[in-house]
Amino acid sequence: MNHHKSPPDGWSSMQMNENVYDQPIGELLPGWTRRSLPHHEALLGRYCRLEPISFRHVNSLFSAYHQVEDDRDWTYLPLERPQNLTDFHRYLAAMQAVSDPLHYAIVDLQTEDALGTVALMRISPDAGSIEVGYVIYSPSLKHTAMATEAQFLLMQYVFDTLGYRRYEWKCDSLNTPSRAAALRLGFSFEGIFRQALVYKGRNRDTAWFSIIDSEWATLKRGYQTWLQPDNFDAEGRQLKRLQDCIQAVSTSA
Repeated sequence: MNHHKSPPDGWSSMQMNENVYDQPIGELLPGWTRRSLPHHEALLGRYCRLEPISFRHVNSLFSAYHQVEDDRDWTYLPLERPQNLTDFHRYLAAMQAVSDPLHYAIVDLQTEDALGTVALMRISPDAGSIEVGYVIYSPSLKHTAMATEAQFLLMQYVFDTLGYRRYEWKCDSLNTPSRAAALRLGFSFEGIFRQALVYKGRNRDTAWFSIIDSEWATLKRGYQTWLQPDNFDAEGRQLKRLQDCIQAVSTSA
């Protein structure tokens, strides 16, 4: 039998069924099929373009990443900032050589300069799950409409084009700015995986966040509202917060 029943207190809120042994099982997905791997193609927005990382981005990315003298933006990354162009060529070559993570350059449509990178990774077509990672923003990209739009473009591609079910964000649990960014972008906090990794000679407890497909329609409308040109003043400062736009859409649904 396949009854629908409410989960016990403290269990997942996802709909459950029962199998022939009267055991609770997860929601049935009779139409589910394996999803496609992401194609490395350009994703065009209003303010920026995501395009496959290549050597054409070497000079602009190197300059963007060296707008500050220290390496504080690389503390929680599993790699170090390349210190010269020779090392940066090797760095980009390594990024180009792999398909998971699948790296994109974030290109400013006004200047055509690459100002940061982002990647799709831990790609699981069978489960319909994918993670966004290697979010490396230069000072010129941080706190701009491009920074948020880049995340929106990837979400839109993952959910609308590829039809994935789950979109993940993970970070060192001590990386407070990354955790705040995940919540601002609409991810839900799922918990801490203790002693999940060793990197740079130290322990990492990993904070997990996710967006699932049933949440995407509301988030998408919130992003589209936030990204409208009339939401920014002459200096590019937002007039309404992304969280407020998402909340307005959610309460009007």
